[in-house]
Amino acid sequence: MTIYLFIEQIINGLIIGSTYALIGSGIALIYGTMRVLNLAHGEFYMLGGYFVFYLAVTMGLAPWIAIPTAVFGAFLLGMAIQRTTIHFLFGREGWMFSTIAATLGLSIFLQNAALLLFGEQFQTVPYYVSGVVELGQVRIPAQRILIFAVSMATIGVMTYVLKYTRLGWAIRATSQDRDAAAVVGIPAERIYMITFGIAAALGAIAAAMLAPIYSINPWSGLPILLKGFVVVILGGLGSFPGAIAGGLILGVVEAVGVQVTSSEWRDVISFGLMIAVIWWRPWGLFGQKPS
Repeated sequence: MTIYLFIEQIINGLIIGSTYALIGSGIALIYGTMRVLNLAHGEFYMLGGYFVFYLAVTMGLAPWIAIPTAVFGAFLLGMAIQRTTIHFLFGREGWMFSTIAATLGLSIFLQNAALLLFGEQFQTVPYYVSGVVELGQVRIPAQRILIFAVSMATIGVMTYVLKYTRLGWAIRATSQDRDAAAVVGIPAERIYMITFGIAAALGAIAAAMLAPIYSINPWSGLPILLKGFVVVILGGLGSFPGAIAGGLILGVVEAVGVQVTSSEWRDVISFGLMIAVIWWRPWGLFGQKPS
């Protein structure tokens, strides 16, 4: 492997890792706020991809219109799903197990609904930008640079929202102590619904960016869900910053590992890294050790 090829693999790993970070941060946001492991999160990615395909390809809308519209649609869908399913399980006996079972059933339902609505054909979206950016002997497709720019911009906006806005303060307060947050007037149920919508929107953004590279089909959410869980385990379950770092780390490790071995080893590398972290630091690289 030449030094330039190695650099390209590192850059490609960071690019793909930034989309992993979007998926993982959505999972971490839901768990950190509601203590819910959302097994249907991959279907937000899948539906987001179909929304973009329908708007950009079927309807012929420009990407700068199709993508925000698809993301907003995913946000509304996420809120509706939380309000009609998860909302009614809170407070009941065994609600943590019930939410896992409910999201698993929801995942199967959404997969089959997509199969009925869109068919089993694999769909793709044309590249949003064309060309190759050359930095000396390092060549990176412009589409991949766009993926990284949009993903990191989204992460930056989410970090700002969580740290410096009233909504972010409300989400953080609710995640720390729901009852105490309610005492100062924070509506926990509304925060849960908005958080679910934000997580769905993050999945849709990742799908919109990857749709020109990876095909969209009713089962495309499962592989990305598994990568998302690897990310949150690496970073620390429920940690938003940890999910971002975990996604970037996973992307780079996969890219370099595949170059050294072969593409068939991609998932082996991912889950091998996850097992190593669980064995060495079960609370995650950026999580806090239980007291």
